This record gives sequence, structure tokens and C-alpha cells, in this order.
Amino acid sequence: MSLQLYDTATRSVRDFVPREPGKAGIYLCGVTVQSPPHIGHLRSGVNYDVLRRWLEYRGLAVRFIRNITDIDDKVLKRALDEGVPYWSIAYRNERLLDDAYDAVGVELPTYEPRATGHIPEMHELIQRLIDRGHAYVTDAGEVYFDVSSWPEYGALSGQKPDEMRRQSSEPPAPDKRNPLDFALWKGVKPTEPQDAYWPSPWGRGRPGWHIECSAMTWRYLGEEFDIHGGGRDIQFPHHENEVAQSKAAGFGFARFWVHNGPLNMAGEKMSKSIGNVVGLPELAAHGIRPAELRYYLAAPHYRSVIDFSYEALEESAAAYRRVEGFVQRAVEQVGVVDPGPVCADFVTAMDDDLNTPRAFAALHEVVRDGNAALASGDRTAVAGALAGVRGMLGLLGLDPLSTLWREAASDDLRSTVDKLVAHALERREQARAGRDWSTADAVRDQLKQAGVLIEDTPHGPRWTLADDTTDGSS
Repeated sequence: MSLQLYDTATRSVRDFVPREPGKAGIYLCGVTVQSPPHIGHLRSGVNYDVLRRWLEYRGLAVRFIRNITDIDDKVLKRALDEGVPYWSIAYRNERLLDDAYDAVGVELPTYEPRATGHIPEMHELIQRLIDRGHAYVTDAGEVYFDVSSWPEYGALSGQKPDEMRRQSSEPPAPDKRNPLDFALWKGVKPTEPQDAYWPSPWGRGRPGWHIECSAMTWRYLGEEFDIHGGGRDIQFPHHENEVAQSKAAGFGFARFWVHNGPLNMAGEKMSKSIGNVVGLPELAAHGIRPAELRYYLAAPHYRSVIDFSYEALEESAAAYRRVEGFVQRAVEQVGVVDPGPVCADFVTAMDDDLNTPRAFAALHEVVRDGNAALASGDRTAVAGALAGVRGMLGLLGLDPLSTLWREAASDDLRSTVDKLVAHALERREQARAGRDWSTADAVRDQLKQAGVLIEDTPHGPRWTLADDTTDGSS
């Protein structure tokens, strides 16, 4: 393979050589599901979906693990605030997250484990760290990783101890030996939901955030795997702690660390804790389709910072519509053509640390050639361009002829028809209320000619399409 990826651990672009020929194992730190997802989460989902698709195009069988953090300080706080079990908060938001991923075409992971499903693995890993002298148990039944026992601590994020202390999210505790020591197992607290604990060799408690991911990578990918992904914002402390505890346990752990850049709003990271978030419903209200959002998230380099604005999003939407328009016009002229080989410039760009800006430039160059062929009536060239464009769009998850986006377009059409019919029915009802029967009948006849059948029911008018058995709005 000629693929190169930027490795955060070595701060260099390196040749990607799979640990096992023909296979690749990826672990992506998923979402803590204390609240509904926003488009910052979807950036990560789209970026690693593109990476996965490219690895598969390069001939690798990919095992892709994306976890769900369903127990965490933030989840427990939300549960207390709402007066409901913590697991109901997690489950509700996990379902919303799945829907959001589906909407923007993120493929299902090979496995999507929940943290709470892996308590035994966490216990085993914690005990291993205690036995190796890298963790200690306090009188309160809590277990901490001893940072001083691991001289390499800080290497991943490249920070010095003073910097790490300033950024550490670990709360102070009287029996911690070092302010940077982090919790592997947390004891029972009266201020937390009492159903959020499990028995353990060190007393009843719950896992710390960092041990969850080390346990799940171990369970699903083994002691060493190819790529660990996640947002650059959790490089410290989360990933720093992950690598310390995993390597201290004797694991080779991740061979590559691949971090995506943040999605900011007005210069600040889009974050639930700050409240500056935008979700899919807000975008839908602005007329942005999920495919257009995916284009917006995939087009910049995955390591770049995106500073969100509706103006930039609308520009991306217009760019996608230009590509979509070519595909539609080409199909009208030459029919549906299967995805074909992608151009060399696209391959070179994607092999260069997933350089999507250059890859999208190559895509648009072929679209321009295809439009020129449409204008000249060169059907052979049109078919060739369409095949190439579909090949590239498929690898980016943006092919408008794929099942996902065809169904989405059908849903969009149904929604548009629904609004138009509702407006026509409102005019009809106004005419009926005024005993203007001729106008009311004319509206009904116009709808019938357009293939919309109206049935007056005791609950109001109901419409269906002439070739559709699905009930419409009443």
C-alpha cells in the first residue's frame, strides 16, 4: 500500500503498514451520550467513515470499533437533574446518535460496544495494573493509576507535567499520591445515582472514563491494533491516559494515533457543555439536506479546524448540488452507469493522509469534463465521466444514486408534496367554508390531475398519491 497517515504519536506522516496483511483494526472513541448529538459529533463520524471506506478500497478487511460511553460523570449528573435512571438518559441519546449517523450516511461499525457491558474486562485490566505496580487502591476503595510509575507519560500529547496539571480533568482527592494520577475505579458517592455501581474486588463502584476504552480495545482488537482515532480535543487527558494504562499493562496498543480537528463556532469548540451546538433539526430548518452536511464535513482535511457558519455550509451545499446536477443530467442522457475506476489524482490525494480537499478538486475536474461532454453530446465521454464521478462519490459516501440518498430524495419529495397539498387543501377548505363549491371542486380536480386523490373523512380531508398506498396528511 502507498497510503500515508499522520501519526500523532510520532508527529509525522508515515507509511501505513497493517499489523496483519490484508486486515486493519480501528478503534474510534465514540460519544458520551449525556445529551442529543450535534454536528461536531458527526464530523468525527464522517471523517472516520471516509478513512474506513478508503482502507476497504485499498483492499483491507476492516474491523471498525466505535464505542458508546454510557456511564460518566456527565451522564450521572443529567440523570439526577431529570430525576430518571442514568441508563434511560444514555439509551435515549444513543438512539438519537444512531439516527444522526444514519442520516449522514455513516456506515455501521463492525461492533459498537457500550462501556457498561465490559465491567469484567475493566476489573481484569485494573488488577493487572495493580499487580505490575502501576496502580494503587485507596482506603475509600478507589483505584488510581500511578503516573509516576510510567516515565513515558505525556509523550502522546507532548506536554510537560505543569501543563498537564493545568489541563487535567481529574478532581482533587485526599488519598491521591499525585495530582495527575487518574481514577481507574471510583467508589460509591452519596451524591450519585445508587444504581450506577457494580461490585468489584476493591468495593462497590464504577469505572473511570479512561479504563473503559482500554478494556474495549483489548476485547475487540487485541493487545495491539492498527489505528486509534478520536478528536484532537481529547488527546489529553483521555488518550494520554489510555496509552499509559494500556502500555503499562503490557499491551502494544495502537500503532497509529489519528486525530481529527474540531468543529468550532465563533472560534470556540462546538460543545454540549458550552451550549454552542447545532443539530440536524436546526440545519433542516435552514433547508440543508444531510448529504450536503456530509459534503461540508468531508471536504476539509480531517485534521483541519472547521469554523462553522451557515454561509460556508450553504456554499458546500451549492457545490454538492452542482455535482448532483451533473449526475442527474448524465443519467438522463446515457442512463444509469455503474461506479467505475477513479482518477489518478483522486487516488494520490487520498493516499496522502486522506487529503480530501485535493480529492474533491479532482472530483470537480471530472465533473467539469462531464459537463463539457454533455454540452457537446459526446455520450461515450459522458458515460465515462459519470462512472468516474460515481466511483469517487461512493468512496466519499456521497453518491446521489446510492440507495441511501435515493431514499432520502424520495422522502424530501414526499415532504415537499405534503406541503404543497396542505396549502391546496387549505384553499379548498376556505372555499367550502364560504360555500364556494365550484372553487372547492376545481381545487380537488386540479389535485386529481396531478395524481393526488382527496378523500373527505369525518376527521378532515385525507390525501394519497394515485400510485401510493401510504396515507397522507389529514
